[in-house]
Amino acid sequence: MGKLDGKVVVITGATSGIGAETARLFAKEGARLIIGGRREHLAQQLAGELGGAVIPVRMDVSKEPDIAEAIDLAVRSFGRLDCLFNNAGSAGVLGPIDQTPSEELDDTISVLFRSVVLGIKHAARVMKAQQSGTIISTASVAGFFTGYAPHVYSACKAAVIQLTRSAATELGEQGIRVNCICPGPIATPIFGSAFGLPADQAEDLAQKLKAVFETVQPIKRAGESLDVAQAALWLASDDSAFINGHAMVVDGGLSLGQSWSGFQEYLGRLISFAPQQASQSSSAG
Repeated sequence: MGKLDGKVVVITGATSGIGAETARLFAKEGARLIIGGRREHLAQQLAGELGGAVIPVRMDVSKEPDIAEAIDLAVRSFGRLDCLFNNAGSAGVLGPIDQTPSEELDDTISVLFRSVVLGIKHAARVMKAQQSGTIISTASVAGFFTGYAPHVYSACKAAVIQLTRSAATELGEQGIRVNCICPGPIATPIFGSAFGLPADQAEDLAQKLKAVFETVQPIKRAGESLDVAQAALWLASDDSAFINGHAMVVDGGLSLGQSWSGFQEYLGRLISFAPQQASQSSSAG
């Protein structure tokens, strides 16, 4: 028995990184899937890899009809919708705030926040009729703290966290749970895509970034897409049946603050400095 046996799930941004790994895990756990992404050929490849009840669709989450159609396809194909994973994303507009092009600003908000609103909107119209369901969105630790991501990305992720909490108060009364996941740095192709690299080069960069990411949090390994997928599995399953409005941080302890070893180094410098200062004061006296 899989944790998601018989459950119907729509995953956006399912063609690479966190979305693809989540699709693999959910299929293994018995889910029936609609997997969407802008690169339809990659969705088809993944569906072929997974086999079983997996339907690939081309989906651009900046377009509301694409989101609505994925939800409707789940209902037409499998009779219901048990889970929506709003996962599609991008790094969005980069650079200083005074150099932010308005068109790139709008595009970033459309993908990172507007699509989440619309995903919840269209999932809710189906789940309210069922009086059941769970909605998960990918947010970020950058939604809580500054310095981890570009300005607009961070603001959008903060908005996703607050939208999660707000929607959970409404939809919880209809038997629908709404939660989000807040990853720290995860080595995925999103970083390469932000710099305009083609898919194969973006994947290569993601692998190289693991050497950097394994040093930035107390748990000394890089965050993996599977770490986020496992969190999504728990939130999608009945194991989390009483969890609603939660922003689950999956960052290896990055957002806790300065590391213990860093603090010890800092403390050592203070201790070594203090006697010198005391000696200098005594000499001066």
